[in-house]
Amino acid sequence: MEHPLTVGTDGSDAAFRSLDWAVDEAARHTLPLRIVHASRWERYEGTSSAPVPERPVEQVLAENIVASAADHARRRRADVSVSAEVLADDAVTVLLNEGLHASALVLGSRGRGEITGLLLGSVSLTVAARARCPVIVVRGDPAGLAGTHGRILLGLTEPAGDMAAVRFAFREAEARNCTLKAVCAWRRPAPGTADAPQPPGPARRSGEQQATALLDDALAEAAGAHPAVRVERAVVEGPAHKVLVHRAAAADLLVVGAQRRQGHFGLQPGRVAHTALCHAACPVAVVPRTA
Repeated sequence: MEHPLTVGTDGSDAAFRSLDWAVDEAARHTLPLRIVHASRWERYEGTSSAPVPERPVEQVLAENIVASAADHARRRRADVSVSAEVLADDAVTVLLNEGLHASALVLGSRGRGEITGLLLGSVSLTVAARARCPVIVVRGDPAGLAGTHGRILLGLTEPAGDMAAVRFAFREAEARNCTLKAVCAWRRPAPGTADAPQPPGPARRSGEQQATALLDDALAEAAGAHPAVRVERAVVEGPAHKVLVHRAAAADLLVVGAQRRQGHFGLQPGRVAHTALCHAACPVAVVPRTA
């Protein structure tokens, strides 16, 4: 039995947007949909001297959140098998545990309690950095959310290590019957460094040729396994994080590999994924190498 597509909810507007996206994604891949909500209401039960009601308010709220989400999902797509559960732990722990047995995790870009000015919710960023399965953060403009562009954007930054992301992107393009746009960015060595060829003309050709070869090698296996997928290739000079965010404005989903790094605030998903999660105009899938 295939692992379910799991979506986290907290009852916020962003959570309902991600739920709608997840329902459609589950239907697209004929997967069961699992809805989870993290709640620690039982930790507060009995801490007050006031009489304890038969069912704590926090418990009732948590149960209402998942029941409402499940009902919403079933009304959106009756053909999707939906289950829902309240789990007693913090949101990050719940989602990381769920990710061990999920085909992918779907999250909103911002939840309850997140400061409005923040670009990305802390839960989504932490889970994207640490999950063992693909994490899809649902964000972007109406066109990107609705999937009207007919294009999946795949960003390759370390082609040898991005094979899980390549396979994920091809499966998405095939399920959607849309074009896969694969992009590999390259940078000209800084002037004066040992790696900077002279003159500039040959340097550009060498950089483009290397990027093209890497791109072709990374796509070859998956392209052979998915011959019906229309593939467009592009090698672009510039910083990968800027190139991909710019091109995401014309995509329904941006797929990147997780280049995990230890930063000042713990494990980070890498600069490209972090920038995409904060700024892309479409949903972003971060795929770990172990996926």
